[in-house]
Amino acid sequence: MSVNSKKKSKSHFLKNLRDKVRGRNEPKPNGAKLKDKKQTKAEPKPTPTASSLASMDRSGPPQLDELLEQLPPIREAKEVEDKRRLFIQKLRLCCYSFDFKHEAQKKEAEARENKRRMLVELIDHLSSSKAWVSEESLRAILQMIAANLFRPLPPSLYKDFDPDEDEPTHDPAWVHLQFVYEFLLRFIVSNNTDAKMLKKFIDRKFLLSVIDLFQSEDPRERDYLKTILHRIYGKFMSFRSFLRRAINNIFFQVIYGIQKHNGLAELLEILGSIINGFATPLKDEHQRFLRSVLIPLHKVEALSQYHAQLAYCVVQFIEKEPHLSKAVVAGLLRYWPIISCSKELLFLSELEEVLEMTEQTQFVTMIEPVFKRIAACICSAHFQVAERALFLWNNDVIAAFMSDHRPVILPILYPALHTNLEQHWNSTVTQLTQHIMQQFMDMDEKLYKQVEQNYKEHHKPLEKAQQRRLRWSTVQQQSEKNGAASSSSQTYRNGHVTNGALDA
Repeated sequence: MSVNSKKKSKSHFLKNLRDKVRGRNEPKPNGAKLKDKKQTKAEPKPTPTASSLASMDRSGPPQLDELLEQLPPIREAKEVEDKRRLFIQKLRLCCYSFDFKHEAQKKEAEARENKRRMLVELIDHLSSSKAWVSEESLRAILQMIAANLFRPLPPSLYKDFDPDEDEPTHDPAWVHLQFVYEFLLRFIVSNNTDAKMLKKFIDRKFLLSVIDLFQSEDPRERDYLKTILHRIYGKFMSFRSFLRRAINNIFFQVIYGIQKHNGLAELLEILGSIINGFATPLKDEHQRFLRSVLIPLHKVEALSQYHAQLAYCVVQFIEKEPHLSKAVVAGLLRYWPIISCSKELLFLSELEEVLEMTEQTQFVTMIEPVFKRIAACICSAHFQVAERALFLWNNDVIAAFMSDHRPVILPILYPALHTNLEQHWNSTVTQLTQHIMQQFMDMDEKLYKQVEQNYKEHHKPLEKAQQRRLRWSTVQQQSEKNGAASSSSQTYRNGHVTNGALDA
């Protein structure tokens, strides 16, 4: 054998050895390759198993890259344990919070969308299945809720936010928050949620954190919170007293001017529903709440933001215990606004509603202070206040009461009505005043003329005396000015400053 043939056989041997190591020593025919490809395409997607899902379980805070990994849908898991593992794993991933202040890059935008999809899937699974129910799931649920919701609220765009005039500050993370709130709401109302088991994980700190979120300017967030807190109050009897005290604490801070609050209307709406369920006779604690919280809330500057809900709560108390109307009316008169006409209109509306529900025996004891206040409102220079006070006669209950007790009421109201008729600038107010005076005359002409005569005898001389005193005080002031001017006049003689009176 020649040297060349030996070299060729050796190189051929080495090539076969390399191909064998690399897996290429037995090439497949073209038909076999196509068949393998078809088989690969036809292979079904493997369903997640307990072992594969266990390998996905991780601990610690989730990272952005983990949100980019594609987890199988919970529905495709066949075993209950596998569904639960996937549910908990996706809850953990949803604990990741994004910074929405800056525009997201492609990677982060994809992760945001994945989180949104996972939240939607979690809501669907929570509502349609019982497979998630376990202590481990409850712990993961509350961790996800706390990680997303219990956050610093975005700073207000306004130094002094007014919800009637200013646009509220919306949290840019609302694209995720709305799904977290929907998840929490469905979780609380779900029949699968065991209150006894859940009580191990919901504590007072959690409840206070929920109540703190009512400070949000976003009405959508406060509306979710209102429903959620009310459901929690109904589900956990052991927390009811604590929740009432926590809400009262917020009201006390507002009443005594420590802070402003955006969620008073929603909190009062919850309380209105709670008061509606109070048993009668009312406990001392509940009556004390009316006197020390609800009535003083009328003096707050921002009353217009929550007055409808506050008035509803007050009326609920009177419906349950009619004798409380006296305390309510006394409170309204005590905190009656003097310089705010808009608040005065609210007070008049509430006073009408309370008087309509007041028993005759209670009403009689309040005639003088109530109708003195109404008389002052009739004389108001603000035409809406005067008009609203005069519209009280349109209420059948109040009109009937005034008719029954006209000997006491007409002498209180007549001076205000007479002043309006002669001096008020608004023609509508003047016409209403004239109409009411005519009603009193038709009721009892003799009484009306007697009151009119007494007014002329007692009030006209007083008016003249007052005008005389005013003129005399003007003369006295002018005299004092002239005297001061003459005493201060000085002359200069022999190098000394002397008073003119001494020189004379």
